[in-house]
Amino acid sequence: MPSNLKLATLAKQASFKDIIIREDEHYIIVNKPYGIPTLDDRDKTVKGVLRLAKKYCADAQACHRLDKETSGILVLAKSPEAYRHLAMQLEHREVNKVYHAVVCGLASFNETMVDVPLHTLNAGVVKIDRIEGKDAQTIFNTLEVFKRHTLVKCEPVTGRMHQIRVHLAHLKYPIVADHQYGGIDIFLSQLKKKFNLKGETEEQPLIGRVALHAYSMGFFDLDGNPMYTEAPYPKDMEALLKQLRKTI
Repeated sequence: MPSNLKLATLAKQASFKDIIIREDEHYIIVNKPYGIPTLDDRDKTVKGVLRLAKKYCADAQACHRLDKETSGILVLAKSPEAYRHLAMQLEHREVNKVYHAVVCGLASFNETMVDVPLHTLNAGVVKIDRIEGKDAQTIFNTLEVFKRHTLVKCEPVTGRMHQIRVHLAHLKYPIVADHQYGGIDIFLSQLKKKFNLKGETEEQPLIGRVALHAYSMGFFDLDGNPMYTEAPYPKDMEALLKQLRKTI
């Protein structure tokens, strides 16, 4: 996982205008880079997307959150009215959110529903807890199968912290590089038979963070019109999939 220093550098380099993929009078939709939190880190060393957004639009509010390690769709409201409008849809589970994850192992999911309660501990770790946990449901579908890995479509019905990550780990298909929940790294030497590392260089993994991307989101705007947006894969996720497709 990138260090706090590297993350702080990423945040400084991030241009808010460059990550906007859609905007109207009520909402700003961005493709959040990995390594930058939605809100400022507790120690304030890494500035969040919301802080960047407020320099662009003073009244901006984050309608939901993405983990620091997760890239993809993040919606910000430009007014309290727009914020409440989307917050109600999220509360009533009327928002369609789709994530793509590269998982370890060969998964065959077809509308596979995981309905397992989750409990968040003080350390920011989430565990399955059927007594104290809150209800959590996710639907999984296989998109592509590679030699040892799978690209999975993940549709969270609820919005619990680390929900997709824990549910996939529960199914014994943890997300690539998700060390917290049992995922392991992918190295090019594992995919290419004739792989030679130059000199005494230490091989780096093909992706240096949790291989999870918030791919799309659909909700209704203030006029009742459907608003659907997709976020292209970032370079690291695109490069990972390119290498995996070469080994099919």
